[in-house]
Amino acid sequence: MPLQILITLVVAGIAGIAALTWALGMATPRRFVSDSEAIAAFAREFPETPVRAVTRCRDGQAALLRTDSGVALVWPMGADSTARLLSRIRVDRTRHGLTLHLPDYTAPRVSLRLPKDEADRWQTLLRQAT
Repeated sequence: MPLQILITLVVAGIAGIAALTWALGMATPRRFVSDSEAIAAFAREFPETPVRAVTRCRDGQAALLRTDSGVALVWPMGADSTARLLSRIRVDRTRHGLTLHLPDYTAPRVSLRLPKDEADRWQTLLRQAT
């Protein structure tokens, strides 16, 4: 098979897969629509840590959890999610919400898009983690 045809087939195949993924809605970031979803996402990484309270942001992009071990954050990474127990964090205000600087090389920074009133409330809750 000539190289030009092979390259065309590969590029068209990759573009087709990307278009199909988008058209089927599989490219949409995960959202936490209930407290139980946020707790389940946290429990996958910290199964031994009981959750006492959950505060989800309005658009479901993240959730703060109060646990016996302190404050934790759950947020989406594509269609999946990840969670961290928060300690020694730095919180910066941005035009669009908050940026959390974590002492974790696997997730050194988490940007949260929050309206001003919600960012104020979350910043107050996050003070418990510092």
